[in-house]
Amino acid sequence: MGNHYQTEQEIDALVAGFEQCTTGKDEFTHLSHLTVAVYYLRNSTPDQAFQQMRVGLFRFLDTHGVGRAKYDEQLTLSWMTSIQSVLEQMNPDLSLVDATNAVLARLGDSRIPRRNANC
Repeated sequence: MGNHYQTEQEIDALVAGFEQCTTGKDEFTHLSHLTVAVYYLRNSTPDQAFQQMRVGLFRFLDTHGVGRAKYDEQLTLSWMTSIQSVLEQMNPDLSLVDATNAVLARLGDSRIPRRNANC
């Protein structure tokens, strides 16, 4: 997995598209979720980042007419915790671009199993 991002502007644009719901629901991929999570975790506390992600996901689902049942609190928390753990292993002076690319390389192909996957 190579570098997904070359500039911070690319990351800013992705986060803005998510927050303003201008990104199509099918365009907001697993890697997009991870990118937004890294952005939030780098710019606030883990608790604040989780709340931002939660609120943003609900807004995104609502705007795109996707039922809120698709949101899984435990899954979101698990991902945020995993991403935070990866970030804590990095040099804190790493740029947002380098940190995001490193997280995507590390977790981009990972899957955290859903609890109650049959529900």
